[in-house]
Amino acid sequence: MSSFTIYHNPRCSKSRQTLALLNERGVEPDIVEYLKSPLSMDDLQSLQQKLGVPALAMIRSKEQAFDDLGLNTVQDSDDALLEAIAEQPSLLERPIVVCGNKAVIGRPPENVLKLL
Repeated sequence: MSSFTIYHNPRCSKSRQTLALLNERGVEPDIVEYLKSPLSMDDLQSLQQKLGVPALAMIRSKEQAFDDLGLNTVQDSDDALLEAIAEQPSLLERPIVVCGNKAVIGRPPENVLKLL
């Protein structure tokens, strides 16, 4: 089985549920607590490529930083949105699970089953 990585926030119930779902299926992913170890622009671009989604899909639009940065009023480029995530890691949608060259956002947690 390929190795798995979860970009995880232990304070988030969906992130905890996703990790538990993986563990129940015998998957012990590498855990990256992205709030403690923020992702670089290169990391975020790689994640976006693996997810196959626009950067806006990777952003938590209900976070205060989303409004504070004015992201709700402009049509920013993917790079501008990823830069915002790099500067404010709390903006990253969570959890994100990666396996090989594919990734999914664990909302709902059952989305990760696509990687198994």
